[in-house]
Amino acid sequence: MAARVFTSRLSRSLTSSSHLLSRGLIIVDKQKSHLGRIAAYQYSTAAAIEEPIKPAVNVEHTKLFINGQFVDAASGKTFPTLDPRTGEVIAHVAEGDAEDINRAVAAARKAFDEGPWPKMNAYERSKIFVRLADLIEKHNDQIATLETWDTGKPYEQAAKIEVPMVVRLLRYYAGWADKIHGMTIPADGPYHVQTLHEPIGVAGQIIPWNFPLLMFSWKIGPALACGNTVVLKTAEQTPLSAFYVAHLLQEAGLPEGVLNIISGFGPTAGAPLCSHMDVDKLAFTGSTDTGKAILSLAAKSNLKPVTLELGGKSPFIVCEDADIDTAVEQAHFALFFNQGQCCCAGSRTFVHEKVYDEFLEKAKARALKRTVGDPFKSGTEQGPQIDSKQFDKIMNYIRSGIDSGATLETGGERLGERGYYIKPTVFSNVKDDMLIAQDEIFGPVQSILKFKDVDDVIRRANNSRYGLAAGVFTQNIDTANTLTRALRVGTVWVNCFDTFDATIPFGGYKMSGHGREKGEYSLKNYLQVKAVVTPLKNPAWL
Repeated sequence: MAARVFTSRLSRSLTSSSHLLSRGLIIVDKQKSHLGRIAAYQYSTAAAIEEPIKPAVNVEHTKLFINGQFVDAASGKTFPTLDPRTGEVIAHVAEGDAEDINRAVAAARKAFDEGPWPKMNAYERSKIFVRLADLIEKHNDQIATLETWDTGKPYEQAAKIEVPMVVRLLRYYAGWADKIHGMTIPADGPYHVQTLHEPIGVAGQIIPWNFPLLMFSWKIGPALACGNTVVLKTAEQTPLSAFYVAHLLQEAGLPEGVLNIISGFGPTAGAPLCSHMDVDKLAFTGSTDTGKAILSLAAKSNLKPVTLELGGKSPFIVCEDADIDTAVEQAHFALFFNQGQCCCAGSRTFVHEKVYDEFLEKAKARALKRTVGDPFKSGTEQGPQIDSKQFDKIMNYIRSGIDSGATLETGGERLGERGYYIKPTVFSNVKDDMLIAQDEIFGPVQSILKFKDVDDVIRRANNSRYGLAAGVFTQNIDTANTLTRALRVGTVWVNCFDTFDATIPFGGYKMSGHGREKGEYSLKNYLQVKAVVTPLKNPAWL
């Protein structure tokens, strides 16, 4: 199947609605506005201030999924999951804690040690994957609606891009299930030497709130294909789509205990999972600080291996020979996609000094045309941030940018009075030592920096504690080759950005984590390698 490319598919699904944008001049009082501008294009705000659209789905699955059954938390506690459009409660979800983690791990351990999953013919495992993918595809619209309701991301993004990517990834790992094997190795002497690639056991997995179901598939796909069992903790902000998929597992034929799903909070559910002595492997996607804590818990318990996909501050490099219009659109997408809540967001836009002014004006104009509003409304490009905590964090960074001397070109303010909407924000004259150029903001804030030459931008792009991804825009193949080899990141996109596919590995350098998600490389995270050596008597050959 062709690659699922965020950039091209979003442009097809969203830019067709661009004609709906209304443009008009608004007068800004210089004394009352930090913008200090006389006039600016008007944002398309109607969807943000209208009554929110009622989602066409009922929330039916809110309990923990343990040993193939939906169950209440042992404590009986629940917690609310909120609608980012309003801050109102969508549903109350079971609040798992250490006792529920114990129950889930026990079920996963029994399923691994005694159940049919690791002993099942690999082809039979692959058929279960295919059935699950088919069911998710069948329920695409319901799942996408829950994902949008819980996260605030545009429905068109969830329905046309993310859920289909989940289906594609599960089918990809269905294909891997019966192709995992060891090697026969020649040795010095009369020995038969082989390696066995064995499932590691019970995998504990923790997923983030920005791409809940997509990260769900990135985690369970390779783990289950290798024959492991799983205990997965959802982000407390976004548990609904994972529980919906859980109810499809039985229909797909997944044995009891193979996949267990817990909703809850980090200190009371995540930490017990990471510390559990009967968990053999951990995988986490989220912040770098939490990743450090997880590594510590893994080391202090049973020294379980850990895969981490963490934060980023990705450079987006626009060379002097780049196609500026394309670079502007791609840079806009690289930063503002998913409300800026993307670990690999191109959040440091480096532009060559010769084309800086042209790029800046066009980037500002594009931000002003961005459609912000109810994510269920057709044509919406940007919905609300996930919650009040993230909203406040982003606004604090915007204030920091202003206070440190960067030029606020547009945005920088709340949009509407309900929910967590932020106007698309663009800063120019950003310096490397500013917090907005160093920290992962995780919001719709574009920082545009100026560079002199290739050596300058390599040095500055690499001067970051992160190393997740980068974008390079140039028409010179030599420049592209120089940059792709010099940048200390896990992914470099050349004249594109956010091109994701089930086959392409993803992960970071430095404090962006270690290990790789997706593709063949991810299988190594969930396998043990065992060497088996047997003497040979009178071998015909060695």
